[in-house]
Amino acid sequence: MEKRGISQNINQGMKEIFKFLAGLARNNNREWFQSHKEQYDTLRKVFEFMVQELIEEISTFDSSVSGLQAKACIFRIYRDTRFSHDKTPYKTHFGAWIARGGRKSEYPGYYLHFEPGHCIFAAGIWHPDPNLLKMVRREIYENIEEFKEILSAPEFLDIYETVQGSSLRTIPRGYPKDFEDGHLLMLKDYFAEKGVPDSFFDENWVHQAGKILQVAHPLNVFLGHVVDEYENK
Repeated sequence: MEKRGISQNINQGMKEIFKFLAGLARNNNREWFQSHKEQYDTLRKVFEFMVQELIEEISTFDSSVSGLQAKACIFRIYRDTRFSHDKTPYKTHFGAWIARGGRKSEYPGYYLHFEPGHCIFAAGIWHPDPNLLKMVRREIYENIEEFKEILSAPEFLDIYETVQGSSLRTIPRGYPKDFEDGHLLMLKDYFAEKGVPDSFFDENWVHQAGKILQVAHPLNVFLGHVVDEYENK
């Protein structure tokens, strides 16, 4: 599918993606998916084009993703059900992780999630390796004022409000139990998330998404320094 043809039908493409995902959510089985496989293959190409456009937008303020290919960032729609009670075979969303090295990278990145009624942009680190997580916590503890300055920036608060993730119940070992910002050391993930309505995705959505994600760039820079140290150990 040619880039021009996709870009000229961006609104229709989004409508078709949402329609397909809504149908998949109602009929999450192999028979339905196989009967709609040709449609899925076409819509995945549309999504790939959109992700590539977003990569190019992000690269205007984060050079670490310059030259990254969308194919390296897009998640498979097939679920791994081996260790899950939920045995439905397919994800009901399209997702991509835009980061240096692609979707399997340890580096902080930018997440795009297309799902009817639950569309998300996010940035940061998700489920880091335990040893990397320890290093992130140490970096935050030793540079707490710098980290809090990032999180308290007016533009960050306006869009994301806070950094979030799953959390421990208590402050991890090695840190003062009365540490004022202990909740930041208890996190297992460090990401900022912004939900948007389905109507967000008009012909200008990539540029608007870039503005949202650029606000989280300082968070990724902070976390990226830790990953650099981790990778070079």
